[in-house]
Amino acid sequence: MNFKNKVVLITGAGRGYGREVAKVFAAKGARLALNDISPMSLNKLVAEIKAEGGEAKAFVRDIAKKVPVQGLVMQVEDEYGKIDILINYSAVEPKKTLLEMDEWDWQRTLTVNLSAPFLMTQSVGRIMQKNGGGVIVNLVPLAGRAEKIGGTAYVSSMMGLIGFTRQAARELGVHQVRVHAVGTGIPELHRAEMGCPSNFNEAVLYLCSDEQKKLEGQIINIS
Repeated sequence: MNFKNKVVLITGAGRGYGREVAKVFAAKGARLALNDISPMSLNKLVAEIKAEGGEAKAFVRDIAKKVPVQGLVMQVEDEYGKIDILINYSAVEPKKTLLEMDEWDWQRTLTVNLSAPFLMTQSVGRIMQKNGGGVIVNLVPLAGRAEKIGGTAYVSSMMGLIGFTRQAARELGVHQVRVHAVGTGIPELHRAEMGCPSNFNEAVLYLCSDEQKKLEGQIINIS
């Protein structure tokens, strides 16, 4: 899978799965637009990628609201001329239990974990529609971790993101925009097809590759 000259926009790229996926795409030749709310971790990642011969640029913005999202997407398009792939990984996980949680914690979790991917998908989807297509992958690690104390808001938002992925795939498929999700710990979800990679990063690359253009709305559960 070669992603040379593909422009990949990754949100939440400064940590966790977002960071690891960014490094894998860089190793495959992609041109990376990396977003996070924290400049420190993001700038460190950009420096690491450049040191290894890759191409990356940091875009520090809070994407929980529409105006910053539109500004980010416009800036990336101005910088690279296109966006081929969007990876959504903005996420917060409050530790309070259902009975302890206040409305602010609940709303903030839904805003960052669900509304932000919606806003990013909408804005980037319009660019992809104009350019003839693209790929969007939502990362939903540990989405089914309902047994964890304090996980109510997180699990609810991740399950909502899975539903959003399926519906977005139906609506954007007519514009040659493929929408998928990759997660762990999700009950009753499937793999794309026999032979699909079981490694999280490899599954993301698999869904984004030109060889898998026929796949739409896949939810890959990495066990």
